[in-house]
Amino acid sequence: MCGIAGIVNFVPEVAVEETRLRRMQQVLVHRGPDGEGTAILGHVGLGHRRLSIIDVQNGQQPMCNPEQSVWITFNGEIYNFQALRQDLLRLGYAFRTKSDTEVILNAYQHYGEDCVRHLRGMFAFALWDAARGKLLLARDRLGIKPLYYCRHADTLLFASEIKAILAAGVAASFNRQILTEFLATRFIAGAETFYQGIEKLLPGTILTWTRDTGVRCRRYWQLPTSLDTAPSSPLERAQLVRQDLEEAIKYHLVSDVPVGLFLSGGIDSSAIGALMARRTQGALHSFAVGFGERHCDELRYARLAAGAIGSRHHEVTLTSDAFFAALPRLVWHEDEPIAFPSSIALYFVARLARAHVKVVLTGEGADELFLGYNRYRVTAWNERLGRPYNGALPQALRERVRHGVQRLPAPMRRYATRTFLGVRPGIRNLLYENFSVFPQSWHGALLTDRSLTARNPYRRELACFSDAPGGLLERMSYVDLQTYLVELLMKQDQMSMAASVESRVPFLDHRFVERAAAIPGRYKLRGWRTKAVLRDAVRDLLPKEIMTRRKMGFPVPIDAWLRGRYAALTESLVLGPRARARGLFEPSFVAHMLHEHRAGAANHADRLWLLMNLEIWQRVFLDGEAPEAVLESDLTRCARAAA
Repeated sequence: MCGIAGIVNFVPEVAVEETRLRRMQQVLVHRGPDGEGTAILGHVGLGHRRLSIIDVQNGQQPMCNPEQSVWITFNGEIYNFQALRQDLLRLGYAFRTKSDTEVILNAYQHYGEDCVRHLRGMFAFALWDAARGKLLLARDRLGIKPLYYCRHADTLLFASEIKAILAAGVAASFNRQILTEFLATRFIAGAETFYQGIEKLLPGTILTWTRDTGVRCRRYWQLPTSLDTAPSSPLERAQLVRQDLEEAIKYHLVSDVPVGLFLSGGIDSSAIGALMARRTQGALHSFAVGFGERHCDELRYARLAAGAIGSRHHEVTLTSDAFFAALPRLVWHEDEPIAFPSSIALYFVARLARAHVKVVLTGEGADELFLGYNRYRVTAWNERLGRPYNGALPQALRERVRHGVQRLPAPMRRYATRTFLGVRPGIRNLLYENFSVFPQSWHGALLTDRSLTARNPYRRELACFSDAPGGLLERMSYVDLQTYLVELLMKQDQMSMAASVESRVPFLDHRFVERAAAIPGRYKLRGWRTKAVLRDAVRDLLPKEIMTRRKMGFPVPIDAWLRGRYAALTESLVLGPRARARGLFEPSFVAHMLHEHRAGAANHADRLWLLMNLEIWQRVFLDGEAPEAVLESDLTRCARAAA
């Protein structure tokens, strides 16, 4: 795991300024505290920050071939690099190191752009082929490793994080067109970012540039477009999942430094831990984070799982004071408003892990692959009980039910409106509007610029849905693996790298994904039982209490915090003079939400969280305020009020 950056001047006669490249590189120091390197190759410059994992002594980058005609700067891990290295040796290629970086370099020389198809792992890299005058940028199939780029004046800039592109002199300008998508879904599903002109290279995609062709993007991988409909029993399916998962974990343990585990006590991370323990020599270190509020604390499950797998367990309890004090700096690390409060908890557990290991495995991706979220279950029942997206229920009855639902107490109303009783017809409503943070139907009242409401916030999700194979469940999984999961992986990467820790995701080994994604949904959701085939696959590994526990999903008690001690902070961020002066939102609408939340009449915690983070992001990146100063006065007032 590392950080990469680079500059290509479109005019070959204009050499790259080394100081500009070093500014980009320096802002990524947290991604690679073990070393740095630059290569100025005329009008091309490559930069690298290194976190040493494979071939600790000899893997320095940027790296070149013996002729110095091909150069690479690489972030990630190639888990099959040893087998690929042997193949290339038989083909006549020589190696000076034992690193996976050099394997990519030689694979490119043999396979060209198609080298990416031979790589099993997580990666984002830039490769400069001087003989052909060609730049190649590549991102792994699922988007585990990030890569951003920007065409600015007569240059192409790219980096592992957006802040490095800004360090090259690109002005941070708010891309307001994405605002409705952010409000509805929490994230931006396509190539756009919060910054005008800065894009992310999409998962499974390569970008090439030559002077003749300019910038071109091409997708080299996609999810299975058909389902595995071969007749088999649930037990046979579970046995195959177990076999494939064991293989994925074997590959993900390849490392020259110790590997630990983020352990929540849920099925996904606990199963990974149990299979890791069988292959780990010496003590397996596991790490967990929790809160003082019992209803949000998973630590007891993590301890139970740690005992079952025999790990040396470490944990940290996160207080609200530490949470909010860290928030602006972590917004800086993420480059965008933080979508999920659990990101902050993830940073603290990564910081805990850094004292013991450099690499951790996590359970990310299992919920999207095996239908683990409650919304899959709810939506499946919505479909069965009347197929509302086809409009099967009479409209008059639907309206009567909807009016009745609105008279229910707030907690019951929130649940009821997400069942078939309150869902309007149409896939868009059933799958997306029904679970949005700010439904699109609210945008007209919330946003001051009504022109923004013309953009469909679910357009990428709906496009993926239309391309997906299978029925409703299979299509939901297919969409989430290409949209929602990419946001979660960005969170995973940025928060772990903020603590200089590499996180690996065995469930997202692309071969495992190809097989698991093709399993029909009926094997994954049986009745109310989510992740059924995965549960069957790991049943013998885990205690019954872990197997049957209610999913908590890394909970954070943000609703109580924003209603109590941090209510004043919330108001300052969403209704203070600076927020009002930006003119994005109708103050009366925001004030009404704030009042309802404080009074307990409704739970607007997720909505207030998004508005708070958007304001913090604007202060840090648009206003240029130091992260440590953003909440300083507000937090001081909160502390005095509590005292």
